Amino acid sequence: MRSLAYVVIGIFFGIVMMKSEAASWFRIYEMFKFGSFHMYGIIGSAVVLGVMGIQIIKRKGIKAFGHVEMELQPKIKSVPRYLFGGIIFGLGWALAGACPGPIFVLIGAGFPSVLIVLAGALIGTFFYGLLRKYLPH
Repeated sequence: MRSLAYVVIGIFFGIVMMKSEAASWFRIYEMFKFGSFHMYGIIGSAVVLGVMGIQIIKRKGIKAFGHVEMELQPKIKSVPRYLFGGIIFGLGWALAGACPGPIFVLIGAGFPSVLIVLAGALIGTFFYGLLRKYLPH
């Protein structure tokens, strides 16, 4: 039953991504050229909602599925990990025209060429797994 809820939430997420044009290559290209505020507004809204959600979880003591206590631990602050990771992620996003969420949305919307982007993302993740112990964390 819970799997069905995840599928429904995923379909809703995909519809919102397509209707808001957040999965549009042209909108992403426009963002990286600083030509429009559209994507920055979407990303900024997501950050604000995420911060508010975490604060509600912390202050109200909301539990996870199965009534398990959530462990929200602060991230380790480190310049190299965020600098290099952000550059690699941003370059991949700019070259592919999609970050991980829109990849699946675009495949579901019937764009088979995005399967190449998905393959690249999976290969990149695989190599990260191999190189992880040598990278600054």
